[in-house]
Amino acid sequence: MNRELAGTVALVTGASSGIGEAVAHDLAQRGATVVVVARRRERVARVVAEIEGKGGRAFAVPADLTDRDQATAAVLEAVKLTGRLDILVNNAGIGFVEEALEADLDRWRQTVEINLLAVLSCTHAALPHLVAAAEGPRGIADVVTISSVAGRITAPGCSVYAATKHAVGAFSDCIRKELVGRVRVGLVEPGMVDTELTDASTAEFEWLQPQDVADAVSYLVTRPRHVAVSELLLRPSAQAL
Repeated sequence: MNRELAGTVALVTGASSGIGEAVAHDLAQRGATVVVVARRRERVARVVAEIEGKGGRAFAVPADLTDRDQATAAVLEAVKLTGRLDILVNNAGIGFVEEALEADLDRWRQTVEINLLAVLSCTHAALPHLVAAAEGPRGIADVVTISSVAGRITAPGCSVYAATKHAVGAFSDCIRKELVGRVRVGLVEPGMVDTELTDASTAEFEWLQPQDVADAVSYLVTRPRHVAVSELLLRPSAQAL
């Protein structure tokens, strides 16, 4: 086990599968205590058991992050369980491909609630604890949000998904400037990733795997305190857009 994050606490949202699960495992393997947050209670319990089975330390906090009170409570519970918070990874998200003329307004609303409002709620609750942690020996804390290539470009059928990803990019850049020198704020913007929310079975090229994104997250949070990586865009090598 790599111990470069020993003594830190990381909260990972949407950590019951896919990218979030991979991030939780990777940070735990680097020595962080990981708080696994997601809606599916049995899934977060499984991830925690797997981390502990590999010698790591983790806690499960089930929560529906579309509920502002639950999102805030999840962060507070993480601090109560561990005594601190050094890293927040905003990963929870969804996406639907549907053109606007036939779109379901409820799905649009759900996309905004999870991809944007949950990020705001979790970050707002976490920031005071991250600032406090940055005053300790490590000298820095981190917020990393999983965005998307769609936060830079748009495509038909992805209007609201792209809107939420552009929004978290603007939000992240603003708070980066506000917190400079205390809390590093970064975006990881993957292209096509093979997860349970996507279907890579008919893909014409090899997609990214969740571990590829987890590697990017770990890169951001393990830089020396004088180094801040604000954006990391990664695509499958054969993905043009």
